Parts: sequence; structure tokens; C-alpha cells
Amino acid sequence: MTQEQIQIPRKIINQLLHLAQISPDLEVCGLIGAKNGLPCSCYPVKNIAEHPQLSFQLDAAQQISAMAKMREQDEQLFAIYHSHPTAPATPSITDLKLASYPHALYLIISLDTKGILEMRCFKIDHQSAQEIALSLSDDA
Repeated sequence: MTQEQIQIPRKIINQLLHLAQISPDLEVCGLIGAKNGLPCSCYPVKNIAEHPQLSFQLDAAQQISAMAKMREQDEQLFAIYHSHPTAPATPSITDLKLASYPHALYLIISLDTKGILEMRCFKIDHQSAQEIALSLSDDA
């Protein structure tokens, strides 16, 4: 993928921001499915990390279920998202080390922004992150 900018539908952005806001002390996480390269579905997955305030680990059973639902809907994995309750919307050292889907994008939502939520997108491969510009679309 050599994209320099991606568009995400407003309904998905709003859903991600809402999920982060209703669990402000814990990292929320999940998957985004896409059809024909266009993000269209959000699949929240339980965070089973030992310290969910500081990191995330997708619940394996829920991740498998979400991937199966994507296949049923003829979707592909587009992105993995998670929030940072008290850190900027940039990949942490742990995020870089544990990123294991080089073909997926990584969306990070920060709640550490004085009332304004921040979301940024990264391509992570071999523990290196490249930021991809995000824009909203009004597509369904």
C-alpha cells in the first residue's frame, strides 16, 4: 500500500471516538473492515491486556469472530484501532513491537488532548511507523 491519504466515513470515525469516550481510562480496541479498499464496518474487540490502561491485546476469540464476520460480509481487514487514554495518538514502543499485520493500517485515538479527541493513522512494518493522512468522507 503506497497511499499517502485515506478517507474514512464519518459514521466510523464517530463510532471510534464514541467507543474511546465511553471507556476513557482503558485502551479500547478492535478492527475495521473494508470492501474494495473502502472502510465500511467497525468491529469492537475486548481488550484483554494485563494493564488495559496502558496497552491493548485483542481478545483472540472475539478477533477470530470479527474476522469471520468480515469474510461473511465480503470485507477485508482494513485497520486495527486502539485508544491512548493518557498518551498522544502516536504508536508507542509496545505498539511498534507488537504490530503484526503489515498490510493493515493502525488507527490511534488519543484522549490526552484537553477535550478534543485526536485520531491519527499509521502504516507499521518492521517496528517502523509511517503516518498516513486521514480525511472524513460522508459515505455510508
